[in-house]
Amino acid sequence: MLKVVNRLNPASKTLVFAACLAAVGACSPVFKNHGYIPPAEDLAEIKVGVDTRDSVMEAVGAPSSSGVVRDSGFYYVRSRVRHYGPKRPEVVSRELVAISFDDRGVVRNIERFGLEDGVVVQLDRRVTESSIEGKGFLRQLLGNIGNFNPANIPGAN
Repeated sequence: MLKVVNRLNPASKTLVFAACLAAVGACSPVFKNHGYIPPAEDLAEIKVGVDTRDSVMEAVGAPSSSGVVRDSGFYYVRSRVRHYGPKRPEVVSRELVAISFDDRGVVRNIERFGLEDGVVVQLDRRVTESSIEGKGFLRQLLGNIGNFNPANIPGAN
């Protein structure tokens, strides 16, 4: 193998070296951060039993999401995802800060959860299912024959 490499001219050696370097660089993981967690200093400013929803929003910012049951709390979520080549992206860390409020809107509790606690915080997004799933192109095309109305074409009178 060394004899073959030694016979290459300098430009070819540079090209081979660049190709090897690109191949090694393509295999390095790429990390992406999603979401926002308030810094610990900002969370320390929030007083349980004293601060309200408005003062919390002023101190740490708007939440990623809020409780759906009578606005029970604020939730701040941050995830770090590793993308490595053709593999499926993997969540390497996820943190959740939950600030709960009582009926008067006063802070009741501040909690922090994460993957290291053994608590897997699953983030699900509900999506309305499509009515065309499981139907082939031809079936979709033929299914629309009776639904066509020339009056709906823009510019047609």
